[in-house]
Amino acid sequence: MDKNYIVTKSNKLICANYDLSLQEQKIILTLASMVQPQDTEFKEYKFKIKEFIELLGIQDQSKYKEVPKITKELMKKVFEIREGKKIIQLAWLCSAIYETGEGTVTLKFAPDLKPYMLELKELYTSYKLDNVLSLKSKYSIRIYEILKSNLYKKNIQIEIEELKNMVAAKEKAYLIYNNFKNRVLIRAQKELKHKSDISFTFEEIKTGRKVTSIKFYIKQNSNVKAKDEIAVTKEESREDSELINKVKAVFTNHTITHHEASCILKDAKGDMELIKKCYDYLLSKNVDNIVGYMRKLVKDFVEPKNNIKRDSFTDYPQRQYNFEELEKKLLGL
Repeated sequence: MDKNYIVTKSNKLICANYDLSLQEQKIILTLASMVQPQDTEFKEYKFKIKEFIELLGIQDQSKYKEVPKITKELMKKVFEIREGKKIIQLAWLCSAIYETGEGTVTLKFAPDLKPYMLELKELYTSYKLDNVLSLKSKYSIRIYEILKSNLYKKNIQIEIEELKNMVAAKEKAYLIYNNFKNRVLIRAQKELKHKSDISFTFEEIKTGRKVTSIKFYIKQNSNVKAKDEIAVTKEESREDSELINKVKAVFTNHTITHHEASCILKDAKGDMELIKKCYDYLLSKNVDNIVGYMRKLVKDFVEPKNNIKRDSFTDYPQRQYNFEELEKKLLGL
């Protein structure tokens, strides 16, 4: 298990109403992070029980017997997704196999989840697993996913009752709005700000004197180490998003936006090696306009032939430039 793995889920799945405990959500999200972009079918994923105990926050490792109970309960959890006039009832797991002698558990997603987790081309959200594993409230995880999937909109308004259903805030205490506000909304607000890649403020929308909706204002959180993975809409494929995230990862000493990374990738014609070389060169310079400098650099620079290892991809004539010559052109930035 790696906290840097990427969780990718259809927005329909994110916005479905389901009730999972904190531990159950961590199991599902960790399993989701193991799914690879090229997968066409769900695979079996094997975990060490010791790692599972740590993931679930079970302090006493002698309580490893609790893990089978947790997965057994998880397999009973059924939820619904609405597709037009259809109501589709789904389970999360189709199997959980324990090897007591080896101390491992093998899990597999239920096949009916395939349309919501595999080969996604539009309306899905990706983020680093690290952004949710440290959250302590099951409601914070659900609010994180809902807001993350709407980050590109910058704000979203949700009716109170709909929000309660989405995050499964079913306790009688939450019939009182102030309880829901303090224990769910404000707690999630604090946790996301300090532990995830997004943060939010909210506005209470009233009908008469009663709060009936919440308007969330969402922004990227630059005060944490976790790097953001942007929500994707119809205009951007999953493959494009993954390349853009790779560009952002190249900028180890700087923070750039998703849009800026997209522009650099386009200017470099998708050449990640060129982007890396240009960024390494940029680090040796005192540049104010990082993005503008990089865009010009990748657009105009092609490494001399004798420095290039040729293969079937690079076996074509190239212009002769070097960084020193190109730098003269960049002085106008």
